[in-house]
Amino acid sequence: MEVARKRFELPPDVRHQRDADLDAALLHTVLDALPSPTVLLDPDGIIAMTNRVWVTSGEEHGTIIPPGADYYAAATAVHGDAEGHALVRSLRTLARGECDAVAVDREVPSPSDEKPRWYHVQASRVGIYGHVVVTHTDVTARVLAERTSLWRARHDHLTGLPNRAHLHELIDEELGRGDQAPVAVLFLDVDGFKDVNDSLGHDVGDDLLRQLAARLAECTRAGDTVGRLGGDEFVVIGRDCDEDGALALAQRFHDSFDRPFDLAGRTARLTASIGVATTDGSGTCVRSTDLVRDADLAMYAAKAAGRNRVEVFTPDLRTAAEQRATLAGELLLAIERDELVLHYQPVMGLPSRRCTGVEALVRWQHPERGLLYPGDFLPTARQHDLMTPLARWVLREATRQTAAWRDAGLVLVTGVNINATHFTSGTLVDDVMGALADAGLDACQLVVELTETSVADDPERAAAQFAELRTRGVEVSIDDFGSGFSSIGQLVNMPAGVLKIDRSLVAFTEGRRRQTAAAIAAVVALGQACGIRSLAEGVETAEQLDLAESLGCSFAQGYHIARPMPAGELPSWIAAHPPATIPVALV
Repeated sequence: MEVARKRFELPPDVRHQRDADLDAALLHTVLDALPSPTVLLDPDGIIAMTNRVWVTSGEEHGTIIPPGADYYAAATAVHGDAEGHALVRSLRTLARGECDAVAVDREVPSPSDEKPRWYHVQASRVGIYGHVVVTHTDVTARVLAERTSLWRARHDHLTGLPNRAHLHELIDEELGRGDQAPVAVLFLDVDGFKDVNDSLGHDVGDDLLRQLAARLAECTRAGDTVGRLGGDEFVVIGRDCDEDGALALAQRFHDSFDRPFDLAGRTARLTASIGVATTDGSGTCVRSTDLVRDADLAMYAAKAAGRNRVEVFTPDLRTAAEQRATLAGELLLAIERDELVLHYQPVMGLPSRRCTGVEALVRWQHPERGLLYPGDFLPTARQHDLMTPLARWVLREATRQTAAWRDAGLVLVTGVNINATHFTSGTLVDDVMGALADAGLDACQLVVELTETSVADDPERAAAQFAELRTRGVEVSIDDFGSGFSSIGQLVNMPAGVLKIDRSLVAFTEGRRRQTAAAIAAVVALGQACGIRSLAEGVETAEQLDLAESLGCSFAQGYHIARPMPAGELPSWIAAHPPATIPVALV
């Protein structure tokens, strides 16, 4: 039997070949089972075997690389010198057994005009002789999704410009170049953009922003970047740009606004306020946040100087901003600590020429700086959203003082100024009625005053709250009428009882008396037609008082009559100017 068994055994060389063939067939079957294009490389990077997906994928994209080809040479040709050689070095290291695996994403350009594709290249070592299996998984969809997500995270969806976060990245990158080349940041804000949104709608406002983005991009140099910070605020990064270059760039932006904008078929002319901040190229450590903040401060200085201007940042602007921030914190504490005081300016009834009421005007008894007037702290209060808390304090104090005067036998009507943010918050009616209830004061002894421009911002909301206040017995006055673009239509629909004629109409120079009289007469007649009485503000001479009375004004107020005074001084002033037996109320 042993002789028979040996008779049917294959010779060793034949048996070895058979085993090798079986191993190759098995390996080929395994490769074909893989869903991604796969190749087997010998230790020198020559393709020893491929699977079916490799062949079909090559046929589809016109890049067939058959067995026997040099994979390393193909990788270098496809990926370019840098990426190709990096991939080849990794695969050689793997073939020598010096690492466990290779996994990288690689872009493969299309031989046609199609977009490139991305593959996740993953390689493992096979056996002990340095063979390597390399798979190529198509991850184009994933890469494109990641790139799209990243682009959206760094760009404004409306204009396609770099957004706030990306702008700071770009500025920091520019500041970190190390060549000490000057960098300029221009901060641009559109004057009157809110009016476009309010009058024509946000869709038109969005179209305007896209037009602005295009115009700014047209004006910049090849290496500059335009970005949108938010709202109607744009930032331009000027590379290798000193102050003179930045000013020239800002002038080009201003010139571009000379062309009117087409907004939903309407022609609109707009202006822009621009702030400029630059590095000096000295290599001093500057951050993007510092440069943008400085340009922003310069932009606000341009707006404060009258808009449609260009201002360059100076250290004084930063000092002033720091002082305003400090002042805002102190003002908040001042409201809580009752450091604020009210002065009262008498209002004269006409033609009786007797005091019928007062206007409450806020002052701040600062512990270090002494008595501060509204111009010293109200701009800071507006900037830091403190106007409504301030108005609530004034309402409480004014109603309390008016009730105290009433209890002492002095019955007056007190006017309190309300800011636009207060009535837009929706709490105005509750705040007014709460102050009256706490003071125990009749509603007919309070007048709520809002400026004409505040009313114009949101006339419907203002009208609704005005009507509610008047229904509850509180009179409403429109202040500074004639200082802005007065709308007769809004005035007709506004439930107000008093119209305060702005001092700019009341004051007149020599030779302008007739024109002034005509303007006042027109406002008085308009008010009478709407059932509204008129008050002449800023009366500083006897002639102005006589004119206001002769033209039919019901009330007058100004330095000629009396300056604002502390509450304690008012009774003695009233005693010297006796009120009518039955006071003429502003209701």
